[in-house]
Amino acid sequence: MLNLSGIIKESIVDGKGIRYVIFVQGCPHHCDGCQNPSTWEFKQNILIDEQKIIDDILDNALCSGITLSGGEPFTQAKDLLPLVQKIHSLGKNVWAYTGYTFEQLIQFNDDRTELLKNIDVLVDGRFILEQRDISLQFRGSKNQRVINVQKSLQEKQIILECE
Repeated sequence: MLNLSGIIKESIVDGKGIRYVIFVQGCPHHCDGCQNPSTWEFKQNILIDEQKIIDDILDNALCSGITLSGGEPFTQAKDLLPLVQKIHSLGKNVWAYTGYTFEQLIQFNDDRTELLKNIDVLVDGRFILEQRDISLQFRGSKNQRVINVQKSLQEKQIILECE
């Protein structure tokens, strides 16, 4: 079971295409100016079976894929990994938002790294209120990057998905 703070079944602002957005419950980062401070507490909130998410996605032929947001998705990496793998088997893509950097996730060498290896696009880095810029696509502050994870892993350097 996934512990979530909520779901948006159709979004066009949380990645390319029509996204099914999963907001996990719990975040260690507590960024000043966070848009979702209600997700910070590590408490049981909405428990959802991954099959419910799969069924929702199968019911929407226009859905491009899922976006993991939060909270901090990588705190539930072990539970999210099977879902992400099933999403890929459906021909859908996976975006994730994280307060960690790509470099940190690679160095953890645990479930968080395994989840990263199954993500297509990662928006990394904490939200920094002083660097807030509403003109940026798919991110909130200038320090954050939109990374093509698979190309970055292959090339062994950060490859941006979009500027």
